[in-house]
Amino acid sequence: MSGYPQAMQELSRTEALLRLGSVSFGRVVFTHRALPAIRPVNHITDNGRVIFRTHEGTAILGAAGAGRATVLAYQADNIDPVTRAGWNVVVTGLARIVDDPREAARYREAIRSWPDREMEYVIAIDPQIVAGFELHPDHLPPDA
Repeated sequence: MSGYPQAMQELSRTEALLRLGSVSFGRVVFTHRALPAIRPVNHITDNGRVIFRTHEGTAILGAAGAGRATVLAYQADNIDPVTRAGWNVVVTGLARIVDDPREAARYREAIRSWPDREMEYVIAIDPQIVAGFELHPDHLPPDA
């Protein structure tokens, strides 16, 4: 289906973060062996930060580990495939392993990971750049 023009509206930082918090799945973008890499993860938002879990040995952990902050991006969306209406949000910021035991335990409880494996590490991204937009169909498809 093509040819249905979309009106694109930029979202405010606040609205973009609210949209991001309304879904539990997105994609983390990081550098692995000097190349861009993307992994799907479950997330929550908390006090403006994006929080997700990962496991020992993952390339994401290597990017955000060793007690230092690293730049990661995170993307999530909710776009209807028929009407093509919806939204997309990308945040870019500094990521760190959550090392406070109580805070990490609270996040582990709140984030239900899909993979059947232990996700012992919690990563928090503090967004520096937040970009979001919403698509509104100018004309709905005849069968929508």
